[in-house]
This record gives sequence, structure tokens and C-alpha cells, in this order.
Amino acid sequence: MRIKTALFETSAPTLADCPEAIMPECAFIGRSNVGKSSLLNMLTGKKDLAKVSATPGHTKLINYFVINHQWRLVDLPGYGFAKVQKEQRDFFHDVIAEYISGREGLACTYVILDATLPPQRIDLEFVQWLTQLRLPFALVFNKIDRGKANAVKKNIELFQNEMSLWTKAKPQVFPVSAKTGHGAGALVESMQKL
Repeated sequence: MRIKTALFETSAPTLADCPEAIMPECAFIGRSNVGKSSLLNMLTGKKDLAKVSATPGHTKLINYFVINHQWRLVDLPGYGFAKVQKEQRDFFHDVIAEYISGREGLACTYVILDATLPPQRIDLEFVQWLTQLRLPFALVFNKIDRGKANAVKKNIELFQNEMSLWTKAKPQVFPVSAKTGHGAGALVESMQKL
């Protein structure tokens, strides 16, 4: 499975500005600096589809891309650190929460995590929120090329163990590398099936 066409559709500052939900949507979100933009570019085969920035928290809008003329890939602002004022950061978080919890047509939220790190509290809290709302999501462990295989495997298992403390749900897990493309096929296939 691969992405043949990826066309920018629009950027929306709020849920009210989002386009009509006429096709399934797969949303990508993660803590700032987790490599989300690089991952989106690798998956679509376009180096500049999502803007990669040296400054964490660069994405500040809900960005829509139409994939293979069949479904939308949605690039959401990262949660956590962003070099903006607190009021603006709170606004971003409110927009994210409103989109994920209330967007008609959202088929799955793909949470991008750093495979080189043990479970981070902010990631666990976000996933717990998704679980409490019973929203469909998958875990995407990026940067697997940057760590030793055993350490990456341990970090993934630790995250799943932490999750088991509050839920029996077992979301799909995708170990990937935005740099090498490892795991891209399985991730794209899962989105195509939604």
C-alpha cells in the first residue's frame, strides 16, 4: 500500500472553519518535536507537504490533505511545548480537543510518540483522555532508527504496560522511522482500510 497523491486542501484555525466531512479523516497528532511533519512527508513522498521546523510547535492550524482522492490526512497542532503565549497555547489545545472529540468523519487519531524515550507523562495523559472518551486511536512510535532495537522494544512495552493500568483496550501499534521509511507500508495500509 502506498500514497499515490497527496493534495493540500485547506488550513482551518477552528472546527467551524474545517471543510465539510465528505470523506474519512485520519488525524496525526503528537507532542511537539516528535517528528510528525517529517513522518507525514515520508508517508506521502513529498518533502514539503508538512513544514518541518527547527522550532517545536510550528503547526498552529488544522491542515487538511486529500489522499488518493479518497480520504483526508489531517495534520493537527502538537500538544505540549510551543513557543507561544499561554492564552494562545490554551486556544490550540481547545481547538484540538474540539476537533478530536466532535469531528464528524474522523475515523482514527494516530498519536505520534518518540520510540527512543520511555513513556512521557504528557503522552500518557493524552492517550488516557482518548481512552476515556472511547475515541478510536492508534500509537505510532517514530524514530525507531535512532535507538537500539531492544531499547525501542522496551519503551513500547513500557508504554503499553502504563496503559494497562487504566484500560483493557489494545490499540494498533506502528513502529516507524520517518528517516528510513521502515513501517510506512503497514501504517498507510491501516489508514486506507478506514
